[in-house]
Amino acid sequence: MASGAGGFTISSHQWRRAEAFIRDRYEKMRSVFTVSLLQRKVTFLVGSEESSHFYRALDSEVTQDEILRFTVPTFGPGVGYAVDHATRLEQVRFFGDIMKPAKLRTYVDLMVAEVEEYFARWGQSGTADMKQELEHLVTLIASRCLLGEEVREKMFGEVATLLGEINDGMSLVTILYPRLPIPAHRRRDRARARLFVIFSSIVRSRRSSGACHGDMLQCLIDARYKDGRATTETEVTGLLVTALFSGQHTSSSTSTWTGASLLTHPKHLRAAVEEQARILRRHSDRVDYAVLAEMDTLQLCIKETLRLHPPTMMLMRLVRQSFVVSGKDSNGGKHEYEVPKGHTLVSPLLVHNTLPHVYHEPSKFDPERFSAMREEGAGLAYASFGSGRHACAGEAFAYMQIKVIWSHLLRNFELQLESPFPETDWNVLTPGLKGKVMVTYNRRKS
Repeated sequence: MASGAGGFTISSHQWRRAEAFIRDRYEKMRSVFTVSLLQRKVTFLVGSEESSHFYRALDSEVTQDEILRFTVPTFGPGVGYAVDHATRLEQVRFFGDIMKPAKLRTYVDLMVAEVEEYFARWGQSGTADMKQELEHLVTLIASRCLLGEEVREKMFGEVATLLGEINDGMSLVTILYPRLPIPAHRRRDRARARLFVIFSSIVRSRRSSGACHGDMLQCLIDARYKDGRATTETEVTGLLVTALFSGQHTSSSTSTWTGASLLTHPKHLRAAVEEQARILRRHSDRVDYAVLAEMDTLQLCIKETLRLHPPTMMLMRLVRQSFVVSGKDSNGGKHEYEVPKGHTLVSPLLVHNTLPHVYHEPSKFDPERFSAMREEGAGLAYASFGSGRHACAGEAFAYMQIKVIWSHLLRNFELQLESPFPETDWNVLTPGLKGKVMVTYNRRKS
């Protein structure tokens, strides 16, 4: 049995302070420990070696299915964890095809146009809430690249509002009681029903006209299962909601965290600005897929931001087959622990990403730690986008749009953070930034 399993129960107060609690348990019991939470045994694996089975095990051994079934009311029938494993794997393949480099290349011009149009509305100088601005911009980018011109040009306001209501309907309460008849869940259900009407109409129109579009919506309409079956209107709607829910909040939060981190670290801000000037001068100010790939400094800044501010506090699985894991005990020695069938398995990213024996000064914002000279966080030591069999299919898309946004801002504006460095809002399922993030801006001279 894992160290520390002796009936320890997490109270609701400790759940709200989960990060401090997990760190405390890790400090006292080290890399493998088990606690009792809501009448379940929950085993935490901290560290690259200890987490190997978590990320690499077969689904028949360690699974997400039971853990993520609470998402069914959000994403709807016919998709995700409302379907059998084989069907879900095929739907994951649809997203994998959509996110291949050849397809990603086609999104860059759309992203650049959206970003340029958005910031053209800013004046020569002013003050803005960076969090609110980037949330809105990321939604605009998603609507243009993923949802299509019908939504972007005619229904953006309504669709953005509906997606917001779906996002607000996913809380810590939802994990335990996904169908509890509370106001947030009722709004979620009404929003998903309305989105089904909107997207079903677009799907029928596109299929009847035979017109060709280059967005994700069209890719999902054209997708085929291995038996030749086409996707249904219900499936297309659910898959779109899944993609947007999974990516939109992550991209907007990471964009804002990246900005706040750069604006409070002049050395790294200066390096990022200089890189933009150097690369864009070489490419005559054109930004395309290949140019984005050259932005190594900005890439490392985003990666470091995700290390310190991952999209989720922890990743969870259910153990279907008992296994043995080797970890460090409270005295620093090696010990083998059996993790029994039925345990909930957790990889706590906030602890995993800040281990002092992996990362030098782990609480410090230091993008250079990922450079070729240092190479900290190799392999499973870094898992902000997941890893192994369940790595996030949208990682490249997220990096791409965040790079497009900050490439434009760094080249065109001098920015200063006016608010204190933001705190993390832990009261939501996907942690974000608490309060406003105010910046002043001055447009750079051409």
